[in-house]
Amino acid sequence: MKKVNRVALIGTGFVGSSYAFALLNQGIADELVMIDLNKEKSEGDAMDLNHGLAFAPASLKIWFGDYSDCKDADLVVITAGANQKPGETRLDLVEKNTKIFKGIVDGVMGSGFDGIFLVATNPVDVLTQMTWKFSGLPSHRVIGSGTILDTARLRYSLGSYFGVDSRNAHAYIMGEHGDSELPVWSHANIGGRSIYDIIADHPERYNVADLDDIFVNVRDAAYHIIQRKGATYYGIAMGLVRVTKAILQDENSVLTVSAYLDGEYGEKGVYIGVPAIVNRSGIREIMNIKLNGKEAEQFHHSAEVLRKTMEPVINKY
Repeated sequence: MKKVNRVALIGTGFVGSSYAFALLNQGIADELVMIDLNKEKSEGDAMDLNHGLAFAPASLKIWFGDYSDCKDADLVVITAGANQKPGETRLDLVEKNTKIFKGIVDGVMGSGFDGIFLVATNPVDVLTQMTWKFSGLPSHRVIGSGTILDTARLRYSLGSYFGVDSRNAHAYIMGEHGDSELPVWSHANIGGRSIYDIIADHPERYNVADLDDIFVNVRDAAYHIIQRKGATYYGIAMGLVRVTKAILQDENSVLTVSAYLDGEYGEKGVYIGVPAIVNRSGIREIMNIKLNGKEAEQFHHSAEVLRKTMEPVINKY
């Protein structure tokens, strides 16, 4: 019999329902179970999504369920938790969402779940680390969305600036998914050509100083979106589906996810956004790319920010 890929989605708010819709449209999974405290909302979402199956690229069994449905899931995606409010940083959410996550992870593991966790709730690096701690699973099977969205935002901005398709703009945002993240300009390129070389060849069009503005807009994008529409959800939903595809299709794709460092980049014992090879086993390997002096310093600072933020919840739980 064909192996059935089951995804369990916990949290059907803006991000969760957007993820479910994107998953249906891309035809990646075979089964999707939606789990939420708000049973009526989740049941309504499942009904609504099922009514679009006739137009989907592939069949997908969708239903409202509970933690017991996680037993046979290959992947549990967590988008549940308190949302970031206007003027609030992702790290402000740490205490309340850690408490929520303790109950969620205990419920999932109580079902006999033995797959991969994918965490999207903020502060994502801290909550991914707490999911790893609560679950007892190997670190390579607990993944956070990390800086996939920040990296996508950077690629979009670079594509706009240089006038190319964003899929041909290659660059990473690393570190905390938040205010201490950093752009890895030393490896940024357009079609394999360093952005610094392109800028040098066209001084009448481009300026190195513009890169600072591009990064600030990327870093602060969530604040601008939240101010305008209350929450961000389409971009991160697409990013989560991309990671889901890499896992279920055993792609060995390089994605900037939140991964546990055990000596890579000179850091140990912390989940943080780094380029990593993602496949059916979870994180196969962390890409230890060479950072320049400034980037390495910024990365260590970002890791320290996460450690300090995590101290109260690590000790409490």
